[in-house]
Amino acid sequence: YHGDQPHNISPYRDWVIGAFNDNLPFDRFTREQLAGDLLPGSTTEQKVASGYNRLLQTTHEGGLQLKEYDAIYAADRVRNLSEVWMGATVGCAQCHDHKYDPYTITDHYALAAFFSDLADRGFTGNSLPTKRPPEIIIHRPENLAEMKSLQERMNALLAPEAQKNFQDLQDRRNRLTASLRKAKEKDKAVLQKRLDTIGRERAKLAGEKDLAEFAKLRKLRAEIEKRGRPTMISQAVKPRTMRVLRRGNWMDESGPEVLPAVPGFLGAIESDKDRLTRLDLADWLTDPHKGKGKLHARVLANRLWYLFFGRGLAPDLTDFGGQGTPPEHPELLDNLAWSMLDGKWDLKAFVKDLLLSRTYRQATLPDKGFGSLQVARRLPAEFVRDNTLAVSGLLVREIGGPSVKPFQPAGYYRHLNFPRRSYKEDPGDAQWRRGLYVHWQRQFLHPMMKAFDAPSREECTTQRPQSNTPLAALVLLNDPTFLKAAKAFADKIASKGGDSFEDRLSYAFEQALSRSPDAFERNTLAALIEDRNSESPENWMPVARAVLNLAETHLRR
Repeated sequence: YHGDQPHNISPYRDWVIGAFNDNLPFDRFTREQLAGDLLPGSTTEQKVASGYNRLLQTTHEGGLQLKEYDAIYAADRVRNLSEVWMGATVGCAQCHDHKYDPYTITDHYALAAFFSDLADRGFTGNSLPTKRPPEIIIHRPENLAEMKSLQERMNALLAPEAQKNFQDLQDRRNRLTASLRKAKEKDKAVLQKRLDTIGRERAKLAGEKDLAEFAKLRKLRAEIEKRGRPTMISQAVKPRTMRVLRRGNWMDESGPEVLPAVPGFLGAIESDKDRLTRLDLADWLTDPHKGKGKLHARVLANRLWYLFFGRGLAPDLTDFGGQGTPPEHPELLDNLAWSMLDGKWDLKAFVKDLLLSRTYRQATLPDKGFGSLQVARRLPAEFVRDNTLAVSGLLVREIGGPSVKPFQPAGYYRHLNFPRRSYKEDPGDAQWRRGLYVHWQRQFLHPMMKAFDAPSREECTTQRPQSNTPLAALVLLNDPTFLKAAKAFADKIASKGGDSFEDRLSYAFEQALSRSPDAFERNTLAALIEDRNSESPENWMPVARAVLNLAETHLRR
């Protein structure tokens, strides 16, 4: 809301990628995101995972009404939690009992009460770089190793007595620095003199050579520390009072107070605690015996089927209730859910079984309703870009790190305020990183992503719409990113495609489409080539652009 300032969250993205690459069981994936900060002896990685609770829209506007935004944030979290993990639209009970499912308005606010302990409210300013406490600083493994090595070298330079002296000096310096900040003007000169001269006699005892080396190492370590990235995390504080807001009106506090609880018709969480926590909720969502793990397994299996087949067995991924379309094959969905549970939430094993099935290996057909299982569809916006860069040879496959800023039309941010910002493209290879790492501005979504129906991410989106407009074709033809990719692809065809025109044309199709061109395509593209025998990349630019702009290049079959 308000200024749409960038938030510090990229280490959370790295954690998600690592979790999938390392095949973290999905029940742990759930617990660590919803309640990583509440796990006994929670690790830094688990605290980073808890940043999931901070991904919603927030405002840091001066003069905001705290209770108004408490209600907005609570409703957002209930919608997200219920749709993603329960396949339910509990968010519809924000103002009244659900019209079609047995969720009451009390259920809505009791579910919201699980998140009333999060410390993320209030005005923290709009200046850049943003600070959205609570945050922690995250370093990449190679930086941590380098800092550890430098610290060991620093320690080796100091004898035990000298180490104590240096620590004493540092403590005294810190105290004086704090006093200097608070001191009146007339006292500052005296304190500054003491700060400048502190420890000079003791320092001489350590030896000038060792001191110089120590200072050098400390400076180097400080420079590496600056590379750390802050990331928002969850932090539990004293829970705020949660009341049922009649008609969803945050100013009406006449409703009864509610404690954290799951929807009544789904049972209750077995606990002796006076107050349930987010960790209890996460356990309930994933426990197939004492909780609703079986329901969540169905929701997850259906979503994975959608990702690979283009259509869920239950078409409405977020609504398994009265308004949702019933599953096309309920027995199959049940079987997949049991497979997920029997495999102890092992996603890689589940996906392997899915992709090796005869069902998945059937021919792709147009989407004509229930008659087709494998549905042809266009790639998501990020994949359209990634696929083009991969075919051209430009794609940088590095994993992890902060967001990047590829080409964007000048002046696109001219109406972005609080504060006003300009967009500066990243230089070098950062331009060619995966779409997953592209900077995401919710109010001004990257125009290439917008043309291919990427969501703004203002709300959790499980199913993206797909449109077919001239804008998408114009992006592929004229966006400098795609033009540079076409040029690189032309270079690749000319240098690696073989000696003859036919070989190079076949190479282009094999790289982009994994097949050879047919006679019609050969004749059509031959007309675009001025000199069939030329090895000049410019000669192959029309073919490269044509192949990269084919609908088939950007279809998922």
